[in-house]
Amino acid sequence: MNVDSLYSRTAKPHLAISVLAQAYGLKDKAGWSLATARKQVQADRNPQSKIHSILYRPFDVRFIFYHEAVIERPRPEVMRHILAGENVGLVLPRRVEHTGPWQHVFVTNALVEHVAVSLKTIDYCFPLYLSPSTTAPDMFQQTKRPNLAEWLLPKLTAAYGFTPTPEQMLAYIYAVLSSPPYRARYVEELRIDFPRIPFTADPNIFCRMAALGQELIELHLLRKKVRVAGVRYQGQGSDTIERVRYEAATGRVWINNDKYFENITPEMWEYQIGGYQVLEKYLKDRKGRALTDPIRYIHIAEAIAQTIAYQVQLNNLYVAVEMAVIVP
Repeated sequence: MNVDSLYSRTAKPHLAISVLAQAYGLKDKAGWSLATARKQVQADRNPQSKIHSILYRPFDVRFIFYHEAVIERPRPEVMRHILAGENVGLVLPRRVEHTGPWQHVFVTNALVEHVAVSLKTIDYCFPLYLSPSTTAPDMFQQTKRPNLAEWLLPKLTAAYGFTPTPEQMLAYIYAVLSSPPYRARYVEELRIDFPRIPFTADPNIFCRMAALGQELIELHLLRKKVRVAGVRYQGQGSDTIERVRYEAATGRVWINNDKYFENITPEMWEYQIGGYQVLEKYLKDRKGRALTDPIRYIHIAEAIAQTIAYQVQLNNLYVAVEMAVIVP
């Protein structure tokens, strides 16, 4: 759906309120009415500027009409940092309810839906940079600054002999959170509170972890395209997703009786981020609709294949992190 189409569905100036309410299942409630909301939207001089990308589920980026008249909890105190300019942030929950392995972290450069990663509990967004407030300048900083504890960079600079960039810090943290040994060792703590990050005392290990973490960030934002698994979209006929099924013997993911993706390994198909089996969830959320972006699905599958390979490298590298850590 393009931006103009989304706006036209939101405003609908030619439709009666009753028709609009029935078409989209909208009901008035305390503090909100459809009639008032539509008037506010129609009075906005530039409503198209309120349409933004939003991370709906891992790798599943959609559009949202981010207007205070129609969003119940827009959380501008956090999301304004994402909207202010180029930025990136970690997405993770404070706690998880399932009993399996912890895998509840992703990265975003867009707005975030509240269960984008965690299936049952609320996710939090941690932007790398904090931007000045335009509505309360006396209460917030006046220049863009890294969202890091003030003591952290001086401590690492003294230990490493150089000052890590904010981007290196984020990449290192993402590598730690993506490391299977870290997830296994602290699984009980990760279920009940935010992660605690061990910082290696070895500058070489820090740089190697940050380099892997940056590769993961590029992959997960789909800014880096890889071809490691040879995933292809095959078959003739309709692109409508009717029934999603996976054949481990052939490595095929069928979307109907005629079309399929091939070279999907069981590890790729079963790979989970948070509460979602990524490759299955992406297709099932589009059931009954035409798959208009098979190339994107290929990029997602390839990114997962490369992520699995990087996590194998992190198995050994993370062990070196905890051999000597910096004490706050």
